[in-house]
Amino acid sequence: MESNPADSALMLRYKDGDVAAFEVLYRRHNDALYRYLLRHCRHPDSAEDVFQEVWGKIIKARDSYRPTAKFTTFLYRVAHNCFIDYIRRNKRHAHPADSEPDQQPDPGDLPETMVERSLARRRLDAALRTLPDEQRDAFLLKEEAGLSLDEIATVTGTNRETAKSRLRYAVNKLRAAIDEPAEAT
Repeated sequence: MESNPADSALMLRYKDGDVAAFEVLYRRHNDALYRYLLRHCRHPDSAEDVFQEVWGKIIKARDSYRPTAKFTTFLYRVAHNCFIDYIRRNKRHAHPADSEPDQQPDPGDLPETMVERSLARRRLDAALRTLPDEQRDAFLLKEEAGLSLDEIATVTGTNRETAKSRLRYAVNKLRAAIDEPAEAT
């Protein structure tokens, strides 16, 4: 058995009945996928529901899976579509402003560092909420999933230049929002 097989090879092995191959795929991608969905849904329960739906669809798709693109492109296309379906099912797309991903602090960090990271994370989350959905999606696919521009275009069903433009606008807006002095609460 390869020490670090490619995702598509794992999915093909899973297609042939190798459940351990699916477990490797799941462990490899579950954290980044959950973060991507949590930043979209902004509520842990909603993110968990969509997360489960995505993996359920991946499991159902194993018989018809063909490695025509990277597995991550396939995975995030499914996630993107599941999130859109979630929005359609839940017309009122309200999110608590205080939801943020669970992140464990490094025990070696100084309290000041932990506070700075927490504040920076909150500012980023607040700035992400202000982005149009398409720009937020492009940014999260790049940062959380590590997808290339071509892969982002495939996942979102757009061309490369549109994906590039959305990503550029998102980054510029996020920089501007984060660089602004924090408002007093």
